[in-house]
Amino acid sequence: MPSPETFIVTGGAGFIGAHLVAQLMARVADAQIIVIDDFRTGTFANLTAACERAGVGPFTGTVAPDSVERVDWPGVIEGLEPRAIFHLAAITDTTVTDEAEMLRVNTEPFIDLLDACLENDTRLVYASSAATYGAGPTEKRPLVEGDAGRPSNVYGFSKWLMECEHRRRDAERARERKSPGLVTGLRFFNVFGPGETNKGHMASMVHQLATRMLDAKRPRVFEDGEQARDQVPVEDVVDCCLAAAGLGEKRAPKPGVYNLGSGRATSFNEIIDTLRPALGLDAETTPTDYFEMPAHIARFYQAYTCADMSATREGLGWSPSRDPIERMRALALSLASDRSASATMAPTA
Repeated sequence: MPSPETFIVTGGAGFIGAHLVAQLMARVADAQIIVIDDFRTGTFANLTAACERAGVGPFTGTVAPDSVERVDWPGVIEGLEPRAIFHLAAITDTTVTDEAEMLRVNTEPFIDLLDACLENDTRLVYASSAATYGAGPTEKRPLVEGDAGRPSNVYGFSKWLMECEHRRRDAERARERKSPGLVTGLRFFNVFGPGETNKGHMASMVHQLATRMLDAKRPRVFEDGEQARDQVPVEDVVDCCLAAAGLGEKRAPKPGVYNLGSGRATSFNEIIDTLRPALGLDAETTPTDYFEMPAHIARFYQAYTCADMSATREGLGWSPSRDPIERMRALALSLASDRSASATMAPTA
């Protein structure tokens, strides 16, 4: 039987991964948590900060500073018997154009992990992406899982291939009359929340816009600011990951591929209008700069995304519970407070 205490989190030193690690510590007594991260984009600071925010004390897990592709997954799983593996490690920069590198890092290692989990009946929750939808349908409507398959960039393609391997294994097991694997893919939409400071240019637009205004700069978005994305708080993302692993209300969630969003679309104008008053600003003193979308971006830009969460509710027994607008407001206040505290602590000349 799998150990009820052991969990493996790949990419656990990243933004979302660190939040997940902290919540595992908070919710699972005596959890043994193993983080696998090559620290190309992750940092120990994410783990320490996430644990502090969650009030769980210092991080006390194990860290393997290595790439996922170098892990002997059959040996690791057979030796540790983890209750669940959360696979978040990936190149997530959608502007990366090296297609071979993207597939080598995102898709190929996942296949080894997938096969090892299926062979050992180990529960696996992996991060897919709303990028698998590409530009999406022409009409503005919630995206259902069957809409995917036309990614507009190699990042989305790498995630789509992961899903294809997942479905292929499911079909093979069905033909061989084997029990379904305990594998769930979650299509993350636009995730935002506390702890993005170390993400640099890959931080969410919510974080970037708030930071610009804190720096006394105008918010800057593509014309006309009415492009709308499903902005989902990181706290909801973590809750859904845990639910997919059987740590939510539904103890036997149905494996598959599901959307993970807020279920609503928020325009960039709405984001700015939410952040301004939270930061004590107004449109007169801090107007929005609109600029033309470059042609090379317009070709694959997602102008509208909104997750249909019906299948997620049914299969995982989970629904988003946090209002994105309220969480944006809270994030702005937190960033302003951190900035003020840093200024107070800065040494004077």
